[in-house]
Amino acid sequence: MRLTQYADREMMMLRLADRLAGELGDFLRRQERVSLAVPGGSTPGPVFDVLSGLALDWDRVTVLPTDERWVDAASPRANGRLIRERLLVGPAAAARFVPLVTDDPTPEAALPDLAEAVAPLRPLTVVLLGMGEDGHVASLFPGADRLTEALADRAPPVMALRAAGVPEPRISLTAPLLQEALSVHLLITGAAKRATLERAAKLPAAEAPVRLVLDQAVVHWAA
Repeated sequence: MRLTQYADREMMMLRLADRLAGELGDFLRRQERVSLAVPGGSTPGPVFDVLSGLALDWDRVTVLPTDERWVDAASPRANGRLIRERLLVGPAAAARFVPLVTDDPTPEAALPDLAEAVAPLRPLTVVLLGMGEDGHVASLFPGADRLTEALADRAPPVMALRAAGVPEPRISLTAPLLQEALSVHLLITGAAKRATLERAAKLPAAEAPVRLVLDQAVVHWAA
């Protein structure tokens, strides 16, 4: 685990946004298109605010969520809505967006179309992840109904999962997509999540799914 510790959260958000843009720019100098997978939730919002205004060939970038709640795309709980409102603005509005929600009645019905949309992006170029205090990343929750399948080496690129205490079904990128990404960053804040991270390093991924990326991820932490 490569841990980068920052003096405060504002500095972390600024430096992380700059690093993500720098990595995407480096890859764009070597290939025609790149992809950026990002989480929802409140923590990455300040990173999006900075990143969206940085100079980059955004029209050659494809953005997608790492996971999505199975809600209407306009719902305040939709990760895609946060991404549209805080990342895909300004210069970054030129990026292509691949949502992980459809008009299908269930997430299972949407999986063939979602898998088809995500497959051409493999391997993902840059992935930014958050982490819950239970050690979940994307929507790979400890105890989720299909977690074992989602962690398997031959898991499909996206899966529908349900977990106790999680209000909606979720769509999530699976372990193979996260692990094969060319660059992975994990953003966490606060003492509780730092403690979770340290515990997770000693646990199997089935108990703390963040474990599956700790060998490759750069961890960004501020109190």
